Amino acid sequence: MINVLLAAGLSMLFALFGTPLFIKFLVARGYGQFIRDDGPTSHHTKRGTPTMGGAVIIAATLLGYFLAHGLLYVADLIGWIDLSTSRFTLSALLVLFLMAGLGLVGFLDDYIKISKQRSLGLRSWEKLLGQTAVAVIFAVLALQFPSDGFRTPASTAISFVRDTDIDFAAAGTIGGLVLFVLWANIMIAGASNGVNLTDGLDGLATGASVMVFGAYVLIGVWQYNQNCQITPGPNCYDVRDALDLAVVAGCLAGACFGFLWWNASPAKIFMGDTGSLALGGALAGLAIVTHTQLLMAILGGLFVIITLSVIIQVGSFKMTGKRVFRMAPCNTTLSCWGGPK
Repeated sequence: MINVLLAAGLSMLFALFGTPLFIKFLVARGYGQFIRDDGPTSHHTKRGTPTMGGAVIIAATLLGYFLAHGLLYVADLIGWIDLSTSRFTLSALLVLFLMAGLGLVGFLDDYIKISKQRSLGLRSWEKLLGQTAVAVIFAVLALQFPSDGFRTPASTAISFVRDTDIDFAAAGTIGGLVLFVLWANIMIAGASNGVNLTDGLDGLATGASVMVFGAYVLIGVWQYNQNCQITPGPNCYDVRDALDLAVVAGCLAGACFGFLWWNASPAKIFMGDTGSLALGGALAGLAIVTHTQLLMAILGGLFVIITLSVIIQVGSFKMTGKRVFRMAPCNTTLSCWGGPK
């Protein structure tokens, strides 16, 4: 557990003390939030608040993960501690790649919004293309590189807390790969857009993410302690690199917690699409490699409910011309009021 706690603590400190420095950097360059005129007038007070704060979360997560591993490696070399389990793993690196890749797509979207002072950044097809490219690379690599006779980071089977009997491999090698890639894309797109939609009130998406990633810390540690390679048995967990995935989840929880100090109401900075896409991608990535794909919908229940509210609002407006809710969350194609931009 020392590696999990160290990584989480470092990430929290980087985010806590790095965020105000990033705020000063953004303010000096006038990189503030653009607020739509057709939204609530109370939101206009947030105009000009620095955005793209998700870059701090991403940086703090990466710094916490790699620095913690480096410090523990040095401590192990000089004989202070014995941490043979503290090593970089493919599963963890894939989740970090997915987080950073989607964060880059979100950063481009945020930068265009800020530089052109408009609510629309990347075009819908550009954003979708970027998300899809990152998700496909992640999904394909997650089914490669079996290690020491152990399984690949991900499985072609749909999972809840373990793999179920529904396995895409039944469609053959190529067919199973294609179906898994499609399924992974659906999960990643759903999670990233769910967090994106939730990021409407100060601290809401960040606070919810702290709890979800905290849950994945416990899941990773539990799966490691009852792993099939360590304690074989009928109820063991056939998950690769579970402990290092707990380290990644701890870094994400710590980074979000440190950022929340500055993002809580009244927010001094917003995470923007840079953060929401990255956190959603990390959530989906953790669900895939820990074999808890359907459990993600329960752990991230807030994101699911908010996404459903948008679907209901838009569907009702398009079919009947009436809105179910007085207001629904915004995204890049729908206004806050439920109609097209």
